[in-house]
Amino acid sequence: MSGSDDVFETVVRLRREGIPAALATIVGTRGSTPGRTTMRLLVLEDGTFLGTVGGGCLEAEVYEAALAVIADEQPRTLTFRLTEKHSPDSGLMCGGEVTIFVEPVTTPALWIFGAGHVSKALCQVAALAGFRVTVADDRPAFASRERFAEASETVACSYAEAIAAMPIRANTYCVVVTRGHKEDGLVLEALARRWQQGSKPKFLGMIGSRTKQAVLFRHLRQLGIGDDFLATVRTPMGVHVGARSHEEIAVSVVAELISVRRLGIDQANSWDSKQKQQPLQQTRELPITGCESA
Repeated sequence: MSGSDDVFETVVRLRREGIPAALATIVGTRGSTPGRTTMRLLVLEDGTFLGTVGGGCLEAEVYEAALAVIADEQPRTLTFRLTEKHSPDSGLMCGGEVTIFVEPVTTPALWIFGAGHVSKALCQVAALAGFRVTVADDRPAFASRERFAEASETVACSYAEAIAAMPIRANTYCVVVTRGHKEDGLVLEALARRWQQGSKPKFLGMIGSRTKQAVLFRHLRQLGIGDDFLATVRTPMGVHVGARSHEEIAVSVVAELISVRRLGIDQANSWDSKQKQQPLQQTRELPITGCESA
């Protein structure tokens, strides 16, 4: 970013492109301080920044706090009481107080791998919840803008190509809902390669049963995928609410994404007490009176 960039215009661009950032704003001052109310510092995930909140060691601490906000998406209110030690060379005897609000300005990016019925419902619900959704599938007829009108982008190519090119940032969520075990394996294998290179999404979940997980993970281990990566795959994913329809499954998955985003925790524990619901069965005796024999 250049010094001539406008902070607010930059925020709009970053949100549109799904680039994580945090905005620090001076919301209050008292006494002698190096900054004034409404001064702002915008910090990006890559460490670049725009603007200022007064410079010096105060700004250095705000900068570090902004990076933490980018990582966990939790806003912070910071209050600094300033003394001469904060600006020993300035000639100022700072005795003031400054309050700075640091907030995430990140649009969470959800990548949905697979473009079937569940994906369609998931895209709709996630977009309503504020996620920037990209849908990827190796079938162009399925991964289309016509089919996924709510998506910010659709990608139609092999899963390996899509994952090799996708940006994986602090605000990246990945959901695997392809049409079969083979395709699920291709997605996880490609994501494992990126993970080994240090590109780790905030959340990685896969639809399916524990039986499916065991079979697929055994196959991936045979390909050299380590348990350290497999332990990061949330499956079955979503909040366990007994969801059955495509729309119910989408709601349960997005609920878990929101929990990870807002609370920093997944919903794996919701599956611990799962009990298989038996269909209702009734046996009734009927009188044979009136029945005619053949």
